[in-house]
Amino acid sequence: MLTFLLWLILLVLCWPLALTALILYPLLWLLLLPFRLLGVAVGGALSLLWAVVTLPANILRRLSRGPEVKNA
Repeated sequence: MLTFLLWLILLVLCWPLALTALILYPLLWLLLLPFRLLGVAVGGALSLLWAVVTLPANILRRLSRGPEVKNA
């Protein structure tokens, strides 16, 4: 909503710039989409690597707690 209000202010102050931004925004979004997908893939790979590295510590932490007794 704030972005829309800022765009309306820009439309009042400088309408050619506002219309140019309105046209270029979807093109810029499409241009940056592969980088977003790459960021998601790299983030997932790093999360997987972190989980593999910290797995022994997590296992030792759970074993040191002892058996959990569940109340019925």
